[in-house]
Amino acid sequence: MSGESHKTVIKGNTSKYVKLNVGGALHYTTISTLIKHDTMLRAMFSGRMEVLTDSDGWILIDRCGKHFGSILNFLRDGKLPLPENRRELLELQQEAKYYLVQDLGAMIEQALKVREELDPVCKVPLITSSREEQQLVASTQKPVVKLLCNRHNNKYSYTSNSDDNLLKNIELFDKLSLRFHGRVLFIKDVIGSNEICCWSFYGHGAKISEVCCTSIVYGTDKKHTKVEFPEARIFEETLNVLLYEHRGKGPDAELMQATRGARDGAQGYNSDEDVEDKLDRAMRRK
Repeated sequence: MSGESHKTVIKGNTSKYVKLNVGGALHYTTISTLIKHDTMLRAMFSGRMEVLTDSDGWILIDRCGKHFGSILNFLRDGKLPLPENRRELLELQQEAKYYLVQDLGAMIEQALKVREELDPVCKVPLITSSREEQQLVASTQKPVVKLLCNRHNNKYSYTSNSDDNLLKNIELFDKLSLRFHGRVLFIKDVIGSNEICCWSFYGHGAKISEVCCTSIVYGTDKKHTKVEFPEARIFEETLNVLLYEHRGKGPDAELMQATRGARDGAQGYNSDEDVEDKLDRAMRRK
């Protein structure tokens, strides 16, 4: 299409066909389809406002035409098979918002909620370098809990219960990440250093504490690597990072109290139930 564009008002029988050029995508439809629902398109094609046309009579709409066919199909039928791809679904949502097709927008919103529920409960980034760690910590607004797990470090033999304790650390990490994934960013490091099992806790972009779970013990013949499972301390530090959840705000008093309770009971701690109860009560009050 060539020639100058000019503004005009669309009038005439609702069965009249009009030619649309939406961002280079050409469509041919009736006025009755375009004014069927209370949308921006009804305002454009009911004679209430001017539209831009070129010399060949194509009505110009300055939007991407990728999903305009779906918009037309929804206007015709009142229903539409939605895209399977999340990105395309979000793109269609933007077009529905632009054209003020509210019923379609509501359908897409509901579909996104359902798909979010079907997605994995949480996703834990796996990092392999300190640079990746720094980028993640700097880019998130959430506090961060990182577990470094490097079992293939076999400089010394392991004590008899080291593998069991290493597994317990991993299981606790999974449990905490499932519970707090919406509020804390959990990341796992598999080859980041010479450490074997170490927890790191970050708030407001800076490391605030660390729990190292490995040490060297001396046997009669050689050195051994000992892996510990300081469960109460890990719970305590996880509660502490929640205090850094909102930048620019002071510590949450109820979470402070829950954390203090975990610290006070750490000496004789055999179960996480008391700590979890305190935390649950604090969460319910928020």
